[in-house]
Amino acid sequence: MTDPIPANDEFETDFEVGQDNIDGQLGPFGFDIHNPVFVISGLFAVAFVLITLLFPDQAGAVFLAVRNFATTQLDWFFMIIVNFFVIFCIALIFLPMSNVRLGGADAEPEYSYIEWFAMLFAAGMGIGLLFFGVLEPVYHMNVSGPLGTPSPIAADGSIIAENVEAARRMGLAATFYHWGLHGWAVYAIMALALAFFTYNKGLPFSIRSCFYPLLGDRVWGWWGHCIDILAVFATLFGLATSLGLGAQQANAGFNFAFGLGISTNAQVIIIILVTAVALVSVYRGLDGGVKVLSEINMVLALLFFLFVLLVGPTLAGLDGFWTGLIAYAQDVVPLSNPFGRSDDAYREGWTAFYWAWWVSWAPFVGMFIARVSRGRTVREFLICVLIIPSMIIFIWMGVFGGIAIEQILASPETSLVKANVIDSYSPELSLFGMLNELPFTKIASTIAIFLALVFFVTSSDSGSLVVDTITAGGKIDAPVPQRIFWCVVEGLIAIVLLIGGGLSALQAGVTATGVPFSILMLAMCYTIFQGLRTELR
Repeated sequence: MTDPIPANDEFETDFEVGQDNIDGQLGPFGFDIHNPVFVISGLFAVAFVLITLLFPDQAGAVFLAVRNFATTQLDWFFMIIVNFFVIFCIALIFLPMSNVRLGGADAEPEYSYIEWFAMLFAAGMGIGLLFFGVLEPVYHMNVSGPLGTPSPIAADGSIIAENVEAARRMGLAATFYHWGLHGWAVYAIMALALAFFTYNKGLPFSIRSCFYPLLGDRVWGWWGHCIDILAVFATLFGLATSLGLGAQQANAGFNFAFGLGISTNAQVIIIILVTAVALVSVYRGLDGGVKVLSEINMVLALLFFLFVLLVGPTLAGLDGFWTGLIAYAQDVVPLSNPFGRSDDAYREGWTAFYWAWWVSWAPFVGMFIARVSRGRTVREFLICVLIIPSMIIFIWMGVFGGIAIEQILASPETSLVKANVIDSYSPELSLFGMLNELPFTKIASTIAIFLALVFFVTSSDSGSLVVDTITAGGKIDAPVPQRIFWCVVEGLIAIVLLIGGGLSALQAGVTATGVPFSILMLAMCYTIFQGLRTELR
């Protein structure tokens, strides 16, 4: 009778990290690149930048069409796949194979819990918290109508009292749904696959290694090249979207606090300046750059959060968290259902885009989480990656959203949040609308701008690290100039996407790469399961 559990020797390979690399010296700069992943990825990235700059109108039309198709026709696809990821992660937690330790039975964690959480927080979530923390709860409460929930604000601006509580609950629950277990399950699968096949099976630290149980040694050929190239582009577009949003919010913040005009040119300048700072962090490396910035971010974010909670309507903020948490627990299943719904504005306009965005960020955040998670058991890894970041986000968005909703309901005629989110949709100004009604507005706004910029730098830096690792054939110590090259490319793609169509172009890049990569991640669930079974022997 055939043993259903694959043998450990099925994962043995003669492949050596960097065996297909080309290394040498170009003037004062050394290089060590994978052939052909680096060459093809680099040429396509540069070609994309040039074509978008030369034909911005045509590029903008294409980007818009891509985004509309992916979000209106494939919403069911994204929702089913991400639901499966959540179920898979939760099931793994309760199976004996989750006792496996990443790196082997004797492996010790390299970072403390605080350091680990700080890097998860800064690399995976930063800019999104600032951009969507106020925007989403308010928008879903009043405009998008998740699950058909009616708005509490009438066309003349008056409050419809009987609709308030249900709309408030749904606004918070619908936000938590986009930032909770579903999104983090996407990251967890990617990170777990990378960490397991690298630390436990000795395969190169590259996305292609996750498919070794399916492809065998073919994964070192063109099958693997295509997987890694796709991962590079998913990472670049996912990062560009976040950098574009960060630039828009920083520009809006400078306009709100200091009167600087809002324009694409200003946002381009912000991207250039922040990319320059990110280059310094890149040069300093993981421990001297990203780790230090992540810790600074965590402290600043905590101080900013406490400031808003304590000087704002504290009870409204705390109630926002608790109400949102209860509503999320009650409504997560109907919100996850892809069929028989009429809330297209929410499901297609927000949920489908979010899942594509999380998937396109998965190579970036997943590789980063894997890089810093050696020594954790699979169960500890999954519980922490799913629960801890979700709860931090729920607290943040519950408090910020709860306070913003309270401001609107208390004074709808004067609320700047209502003006920026509901009356005239200016999402980048939503946070500053909320801060406008708190004491020390200028100081708080300045801190928010600085926080957004530091998150911006952290994402750019850690993204460069990840793309460089992929294009260096899994090497984590490739020459620094390569990382600098990718840092510059990320900034350029964010710039040309802003020029070539603004937010819709950024979203198009994400959804275009999110579709194929989500299918790859589905296969990854199978390889994780097969790989962990071998550890049971």
